[in-house]
Amino acid sequence: MDIAKKRVVIVGGVAGGATCAARLRRVDENAEIVVLERGSHVSFANCGLPYYVGNVIHDESKLLLATPALFQERFNIDVRTRNEVTAIHREERFITVRNLETGREYREPYDALVLSPGALPICPPWPGIRLPGIFTLRTIPDSRHMRDWIDARNPRTAVVVGAGFIGLETAENLAHRGIAITLIELADQVMPPLDKEMAAYAQQRLEAQGIELRLGDGVTGFEQHHNGALRVHTQAGAAFDANMVVLALGVRPQTQLARNAGLELGERGGIRVDEQMRTSDPGIWAVGDAVEVRNRITGAWELIPLAGPANRQGRVAADAICGRDVQYEGALATAVCGFFGLTVALTGATEKALSRAGIEDYQAVYLHPNHHVAYYPGAHPIHMKLLYRKSDGRVLGAQAVGDAGAERRIDVIATAMQMKATVHDLEEAELCYAPQYGAAKDPVNLAGFIAGNALRGDMAFAPWDCVHSTSAFLLDVRELHEFRAGYIPGCVNIPLGQLRSRLSELPRHKDIWVTCGVGQRAYYACRILSQHGLRARILSGGYSTYCVLYPEKSGRARETEVAKVELQADPVSV
Repeated sequence: MDIAKKRVVIVGGVAGGATCAARLRRVDENAEIVVLERGSHVSFANCGLPYYVGNVIHDESKLLLATPALFQERFNIDVRTRNEVTAIHREERFITVRNLETGREYREPYDALVLSPGALPICPPWPGIRLPGIFTLRTIPDSRHMRDWIDARNPRTAVVVGAGFIGLETAENLAHRGIAITLIELADQVMPPLDKEMAAYAQQRLEAQGIELRLGDGVTGFEQHHNGALRVHTQAGAAFDANMVVLALGVRPQTQLARNAGLELGERGGIRVDEQMRTSDPGIWAVGDAVEVRNRITGAWELIPLAGPANRQGRVAADAICGRDVQYEGALATAVCGFFGLTVALTGATEKALSRAGIEDYQAVYLHPNHHVAYYPGAHPIHMKLLYRKSDGRVLGAQAVGDAGAERRIDVIATAMQMKATVHDLEEAELCYAPQYGAAKDPVNLAGFIAGNALRGDMAFAPWDCVHSTSAFLLDVRELHEFRAGYIPGCVNIPLGQLRSRLSELPRHKDIWVTCGVGQRAYYACRILSQHGLRARILSGGYSTYCVLYPEKSGRARETEVAKVELQADPVSV
């Protein structure tokens, strides 16, 4: 059939489907485009739902990005909400649709079909899970229901189940409304997508805000008291009473329609697609939260329910339907989350993901630079972790946590990674600098410098996981008052300024592992020692990193004191 007469039907809107429809129209003015959406809204900001619950966003209409009328007027696209697709007839190329308002069923033919069914909140079959006062947060009606409940009943306590992105954002917004929060997470850390030591900063912030954390414990069921209050039971035998419960356990791809049509599904339960977002049926494409895509770094198939990838997938599918030579290169899963003034951002592979993929050729570096120069008021540290390939320096992933500037650095690194950048590219990155925005050597540059120094042989890293069992000589080069505030067991303290005059105190036939507060002075010390014939290695990120790797051995009050001292100075040279 002539492409000018192509009839494209899109099942589902929001990020993937709505973007695909708009892109189709921009590419092909003559195509007939129909969007069928089961819900009441074709395009809305589901990432903004926690903030509507928390009264940060007051007007529900602000969450609506586009209406059926706008699609018709601006793009000449036929959008039908409250119309559910019930079956796909692949051989005859038509779908069966039910109008949820009238109950009428009808057929809709297609030349190309795009599936954007999204995902559903995970709701395990726990006893009592349907009790009043237990909520999920996925759609505008979900947020309206929760907000109305809060307004009407004025709950004082809530349990949030799940400490991922939505769980933490919801916890923050409920706390803003004066509700005391207990957060239950099956994993032994908050923010499971992060490596555990990086998630420790998020945990500290939550605890500082009075959030009660229950980690490493899962929910088993719910019951309701005679007064309407809920009791949440856990695997460890604990019970928590609350006026309301929010389930934030993540989402599962909505693939029943594809499954019934015989389309190929992947191991993770999502629809399997190729580089043009085409399914196993050459006339059907799929985008968004329901599809599995390749991770750009590990190559593994993953479910990545993020708006950014869904938008790009929608564009690729539209271009492919119109005959353009396009490819979706996979996802880095770049993401950001903010709560209680803290920003958590990541891109690419984590160390956990590399280990799961069996990738061993990598090195992790830690750094704790200020987000702008220390002499300008308001400087805050950014805790960063960079992962790169030891064999060639290619950047594999990054994580950053801080009160300011974390997301900017991850955005820069994510952009570089799409270009297959190495740490040397990070060294050379020319970024904005003014005192209130950054430094002449931006944290992105510093991460590149540290990794580049190791690749050039200017320093070597000592493995943190062996710090308590090593036979190496442990050297701490901070000032005595810093050392006394907290130190790695077994360390000997020789301040950096005294190091050259005290070289005779160090072993010549033994590895020396050097630490400081955040890594800067340890690097200086390693350069001194190596040029005097001593075998020196650096413990990346210093005592600040030790405190999150081994919190049970360090003590957070000491970490704060130590980091506060060293962060007063900007890096002079790296």
